[in-house]
Amino acid sequence: MAGIDPLVSTAWLAGRLDDPSVRVVDGTLPLVGQPGKGRDFYEAGHIPGAVFFDINAIADPDTDLPHMLPSPAAFAEAAGALGLGREHTIVCYNAHGLYSAARVWWSLRAMG
Repeated sequence: MAGIDPLVSTAWLAGRLDDPSVRVVDGTLPLVGQPGKGRDFYEAGHIPGAVFFDINAIADPDTDLPHMLPSPAAFAEAAGALGLGREHTIVCYNAHGLYSAARVWWSLRAMG
């Protein structure tokens, strides 16, 4: 992956929404103090074909710390259920343009 820019433009993505090798992932979380859950934002509207990556659900259930990575097996199962595989180009975004898309991207990178 060295030398590959991890950022893509909206035009790049728009031109590839029908490409079966591209997966779009919405990782939206509410802003601090904002009511609701990430899925609420996803259900209100998302990029066509995007799946919702629930950072709170795809996490280690054995800790009180937020967003800790689950075991590799649990992560692989959750990612697979979303249709995400190593053979895909995965584009992560969130509704607020802040941290949660980066967290999803990092989680995918950390898990290989």
